[in-house]
Amino acid sequence: MIELAERIASLTGLRPEVVTSLIHTAAVVLVLWLIRRLTLAIVNRRSEDVKVRYGWRKATGYLAVLFGVLVIGRIWLTGFQSFATFAGLASAGLAIALRDMIANLAAWIFIVLRRPFVVGDRIQVGEHAGDVIDIRAFQFSLMEIANWVEADQSTGRVLHVPNGVVITQPLANYTRGFQHIWNEIPVLVTFESDWERAKGILSEIATKRGESLSRGAEQRLKEASKQFMIFYSKLTPTVYTSVRDSGVLLAIRYLCKPRSRRSTEQAIWEDILHAFADEPNIALAYPTHRFYSRSTEEETAHAHASVGDGA
Repeated sequence: MIELAERIASLTGLRPEVVTSLIHTAAVVLVLWLIRRLTLAIVNRRSEDVKVRYGWRKATGYLAVLFGVLVIGRIWLTGFQSFATFAGLASAGLAIALRDMIANLAAWIFIVLRRPFVVGDRIQVGEHAGDVIDIRAFQFSLMEIANWVEADQSTGRVLHVPNGVVITQPLANYTRGFQHIWNEIPVLVTFESDWERAKGILSEIATKRGESLSRGAEQRLKEASKQFMIFYSKLTPTVYTSVRDSGVLLAIRYLCKPRSRRSTEQAIWEDILHAFADEPNIALAYPTHRFYSRSTEEETAHAHASVGDGA
């Protein structure tokens, strides 16, 4: 090793001590890279789960960087005291120049330790919502939902969000804790319709579609209540009645899984359309407009008066 360092030093003009440190650094990087590749090969061979592979890939990457910094730091620095002194002198300038990056790194530590979300969760932070597909030291990535697409379905875009927004913006997690969301479907029928019969039909449809899910939600609610102050007096589907300008509004409220909102809504609407088609006394309402023409109304009134005089 000494002879090799001296030869490289003579060729490059570097000091032998520097060449030795470079050789040791290269050896450390190579060993860590080989260990990580071997570990990932074993994991990939034993597991087909994408989440498991992703977790090992991220964890081994972080560990490799951590050990690399510690070992290479020992190679190049005489001791950690020198490193601490250097870090103390540089921290003031770096804190100002790299303020946003430091905030993102601090938020990443918060995400790793507190786990407000993990890969695979559906979240909304600020104005952005989507499924978490990657978490890194300075940003996390979302497969975007909603925006111009209805019912929280994917837009196909990948959003890269700085980690710092987790600390400064409200964060909503669709899939942690209770693991269900409430959805409402408004059904507007005319004032002339038999709204009580319509409400009974909607209650039957909602119960048929949501009863099994409500039973499963009760157990998840008990588990979530151990960690959060979550409680509901009623988890079964229900139909609420109110009045609007164009008719009687019957709102179906039911539980669904975050990623099943559109499919459940479609199934319920199809049941409603089929059921109302067989009910002559029930009609869906919609906004209508009446236009008044003074000349036309006067002519009609005059015509009626003339007919009356002639009689």
